[in-house]
Amino acid sequence: MHTVFLIKCASGACNMACRYCFYNDECSNRSVPLYGFMTEKSAHALIDKALPERTDSASFNFQGGEPLLSGTEFFEDFLSYALTRTDHSHLSFALQTNGLLIDSSWVQLFRKYNILVGVSLDGNKRLHDSLRVDKEGKGTFNRIFNNIRMLEKEGINYNILFTVTKANARHADELYGFFKRNGMRYLQFTPCISPMDSSTLPEYALTPEDFAFFLNRIFSHYYRDWKKGEYTSIRYFDNLIHLITEGKAEECGTNGVCGSYYTVEADGSVYPCDFYVLDDYRLGSIVTDSLDQIDSRRNEINFVRQSVQYTDECRACQWFSICRSGCRRYRENFLTGEITKTVLCEAYKDFFSKNISLIMEIARAEKAASYRLKH
Repeated sequence: MHTVFLIKCASGACNMACRYCFYNDECSNRSVPLYGFMTEKSAHALIDKALPERTDSASFNFQGGEPLLSGTEFFEDFLSYALTRTDHSHLSFALQTNGLLIDSSWVQLFRKYNILVGVSLDGNKRLHDSLRVDKEGKGTFNRIFNNIRMLEKEGINYNILFTVTKANARHADELYGFFKRNGMRYLQFTPCISPMDSSTLPEYALTPEDFAFFLNRIFSHYYRDWKKGEYTSIRYFDNLIHLITEGKAEECGTNGVCGSYYTVEADGSVYPCDFYVLDDYRLGSIVTDSLDQIDSRRNEINFVRQSVQYTDECRACQWFSICRSGCRRYRENFLTGEITKTVLCEAYKDFFSKNISLIMEIARAEKAASYRLKH
């Protein structure tokens, strides 16, 4: 049995004040905004539930807020305890950070436990500092960029996570050029939309037109470099190729159906998704409840089933088989509770209509290459 956990060990606490932070939005829409820091008791209970047998396996992915605020002692205890339950071949560790706190002690821990580190960086200094600032309102680019260079120098595996906003969507060429020029070849982007309780579009949120421009431009670079044998991994495009060639993507949003992983807040409360760490979606406690009880509650609220309630318009769309209507968070109106089509629908229609032949070219080539490797 393999289980996946997204762990909010520092809850929503953060040493930055990014203007578009989705988790800050969630925290402000629940009865307890912050749950403090995860205790040893909660951490060990989580590990015991995840690894009841030595042959079981698990992925522990730490997120925030800012998980590094929990300190190296917390992580040393968590990771070493997990390795008393099973060996490293049955475990994977990943951590998503804003990068500000990375230093030599963190680098040693990342190396010791083979942790994949995701660092948030929204492009070059001008683009990044426009929205990603510290608590004093100061830009954070220089500090984070230098810490990424430290990871590279020390041989730590890392990837880059960036948020696509209105401020940078029209600068897709500049974004890609910056990442490639600096040797950052594993990229993941998240489209930025309105807060869950907002009926108006804030200044940083994407319009479908903005996102269509971004997708078309960034894919043109992805395709060009793939064609030249200078491939840069961009998670969404990689997932599209897997969806076509394998029938299933690695990412739940690309599959168009919610996954069955466990998002664990600092107090041990469990939720079905990090986009739904809200009171109405609490599934139980990792400390007091079994995973079977937590899964039963997931079924009671129909969380996964609701994610595949596609509209007739979506099912009739020529791009449905590859679009799958996307992530539930982008389809749900939190003011009405209605789940419809993604708010970025027109962007995806534009993107697929202009690029489907190139997407299929990559898929055919990758499938043929995979066949040759197996035979």
